[in-house]
Amino acid sequence: MRYPFGGDAARHLLLALCLFAGLATAALGRTAPEAPPEVVLADLPKEAQEVYALVRTGGPFRFDRDGVVFGNREKLLPAKPRGYYHEYTVRTPGAKNRGARRMVCGGPKTDPDACYYTDDHYQSFRRIRR
Repeated sequence: MRYPFGGDAARHLLLALCLFAGLATAALGRTAPEAPPEVVLADLPKEAQEVYALVRTGGPFRFDRDGVVFGNREKLLPAKPRGYYHEYTVRTPGAKNRGARRMVCGGPKTDPDACYYTDDHYQSFRRIRR
């Protein structure tokens, strides 16, 4: 199939479209999230290591909200369809409530593609590396 414009014209059009898409995204205040930094599982608090092990075995979990769908409203994790991410409470010693520590895992519940840790209630995440 032959297109009405040649190689240079096609490249210029593609470049213009890419630039326009980038400007439109910036104008809307949306940028693609950067990949969260990584943390080695052994460097996390022991409570987080315990929750990670529980996720991989399917529980039992301590809190009723453990395993519920995480909506990623903050858009700090890679974009995935609703229902992909699930959240789990990481106990905070001395806290009288669930505290701010959570683990969010994506993919199959007992064999997640990736898990992320937050100790500031979804303000930041670190991808867990085993």
